[in-house]
Amino acid sequence: MAGLWSDNHRYRLWRQAWLALAEAEAELGLPITTSQLDAMRAALEPVDFAKAAEYERRMRHDVFAHLHAFADACPSARPIIHLGATSAFVTDNVDLMLMRESLDVVVARLAAAIERLAVRALETKDLVCLGRTHLQPAQPTTIGKRISLWIHDLLLDLEEVAHRRKLLRARGVKGTTGTQASFLELFGGDEAKVRRLDELVARKLGFHSSYDVTGQTYTRKVDSQVVAALAGVSESTHKAGNDLRLAAAWGELEEPFEQEQVGSSAMPYKRNPMRAERMCGLARFVMGLATTAAQTAATQWLERTLDDSAPRRLVLPQAFLATDAQLVLLANIAGGLVVVPGAIRRNLEAHLPFLASERILMAATTAGGDRQALHEALRSHSHAATLRMRDGGDNDLVQRLEADPLFRSVDLATALDGRGLAGRAASQVEEFVRGAVAAALAECPTRAPEAAVTV
Repeated sequence: MAGLWSDNHRYRLWRQAWLALAEAEAELGLPITTSQLDAMRAALEPVDFAKAAEYERRMRHDVFAHLHAFADACPSARPIIHLGATSAFVTDNVDLMLMRESLDVVVARLAAAIERLAVRALETKDLVCLGRTHLQPAQPTTIGKRISLWIHDLLLDLEEVAHRRKLLRARGVKGTTGTQASFLELFGGDEAKVRRLDELVARKLGFHSSYDVTGQTYTRKVDSQVVAALAGVSESTHKAGNDLRLAAAWGELEEPFEQEQVGSSAMPYKRNPMRAERMCGLARFVMGLATTAAQTAATQWLERTLDDSAPRRLVLPQAFLATDAQLVLLANIAGGLVVVPGAIRRNLEAHLPFLASERILMAATTAGGDRQALHEALRSHSHAATLRMRDGGDNDLVQRLEADPLFRSVDLATALDGRGLAGRAASQVEEFVRGAVAAALAECPTRAPEAAVTV
């Protein structure tokens, strides 16, 4: 991702855009020679950044500076470079190309993270754990089911990111206010050739078409929609990261912790979830960038205003870089996720008698007991057990029920089997991973390569 948003890649694409324009104009009959096009192709790289910087220092215009630096590298083509174009021709078309390439990386990163999480979900689909609603003990679920909730969010993100990637078009060749007036002049009023020029350039830049209408720039709503999709990814990584941090606090799950990793400079015992914390921090950053992108789209005046330039130069690369980093971290966490069955079982068993109370009530009622009397007895015993736990004792609800004649007919051992209390959680994981997850991953054959995680 850093390579895509590097100066070297961006400004080479600027030159590629200028070349595409010249090639299309030549194909439609403008007096541009083969030798001029060959000279442009030969000068696509390297970019002389020192020369461009010197031009920009004098001209205070980055596009014009790079245009002159390119022309110096292919002097025979100088007269025809940027013919009929405005600065937005190169800046907008190339930004769209960069977003297209970057969205491909995000898709590949999402697929890699989902694939790793799916493996862990299947491995832990039967591992019953304490469910929590309102962050309070609730009906049991399984670790695999909880991981599946993370995956489900990411599948929605994968669909949205792929959708945004599919909808991207070129800005094309539209002129200074979007009317194509300069190109109409070049082609002697031939509107068909101007339309064809727009189509040719879009295809040469790798797009199926260009936006139907633009001002000087393509609508910044496109940027807003793309950054919103990245913010959506960030919502999902943040949710998963928060869940992991909570589970780590209860000792149930841990992110990878390396042999010589130091958790704290002062507290040697610490095993801080620093990967998840970093992922959550980056996620909040990207979610904040979505607001700036939306404001930029909303405040473009008429055919355009240049106050979009500074925020776009910050927001677009940073949104992609920070999203990329989150997904690198998520894949790393998923690949080395540590599951602690002992702590999971201990936390579940501490609350299991309460969680089985409805099942116990139904069993006692079925055996002929008075439902209302049974409910009152359960309520009384449960509150007494809770008070005992608050004073540091263990949960003695089972012992209280065993001593109560009202529950003599109930097989408490069966009622307290946590596996049954988790419902269809294991089956849901199996069906989800083998079905929806497998289908989504089949649509995304590319996986991002492993990336190093550094402090």
